[in-house]
Amino acid sequence: MQRHGQPSALSPRPSAPTPDHVPPPPPATDLGPLSHAEMDALMGMDDNARFGRFTVEELEYVQGGAVAWSIEAWQGSDADRLHVRSEGERQDGRTGPADIEAFWSHAVAPFWNSLLGVRRDFGAGPQRTWAALGVEGIAPFWFDVDATFYIDRSGRTAFRIEAEYDLLLGQRLVLQPRLELDAYGKDDPERGVGSGLSGIGAALRLRHEIRREFAPYVGIEHSRTFGRSADFARAAGRPVTETRWVAGLRFWF
Repeated sequence: MQRHGQPSALSPRPSAPTPDHVPPPPPATDLGPLSHAEMDALMGMDDNARFGRFTVEELEYVQGGAVAWSIEAWQGSDADRLHVRSEGERQDGRTGPADIEAFWSHAVAPFWNSLLGVRRDFGAGPQRTWAALGVEGIAPFWFDVDATFYIDRSGRTAFRIEAEYDLLLGQRLVLQPRLELDAYGKDDPERGVGSGLSGIGAALRLRHEIRREFAPYVGIEHSRTFGRSADFARAAGRPVTETRWVAGLRFWF
């Protein structure tokens, strides 16, 4: 019978320490309690650190000879940023409908930012300047959504909503569906837009990320105008419904 406190002959013997194991040295400094600011500085977790990015979302050749662009850049912190973006199209030496926007972007919730700024329309027709208010973020199921309301000094109003989604088909192959809707509060014949729902654009682009920062793509886009905007398009000899192939590059740094 084994007495309490005495090892049995069948009990495993304690293993000898392996010669390769070297215990880590004790901390050289006793940090003690740290404030939030001190912890941020020590571990590099400063939410107010400033950084930026320049992205050419679309630089593409469009069937029919046009060149289109969609560019955005931002600079700032996780909470507050200056955000600039532009999109448009150029063909036969002329710039078609195009715009540039500048916003102050402020984080209001996880994955969501408010936008406050201005938009400038240029290219075809007279230039227009709008005050802009909107939101951008990631909706459920990881849809990127951007919704913006505009008003100019003459009382014109406009609304634009964009949504896109990156569907991973492989490590470097990405299929991106995209939808855009534009609406206006008043007719603006000089720029060819009418009140109500003006147009809807849908696109599907397949890109190959040679690197995450550089990806050629091909795709197809379909657009349609409605209501008074369609009437203005017919009067100007432009198509009301159009489907075009595109090929281009997406890159960022």
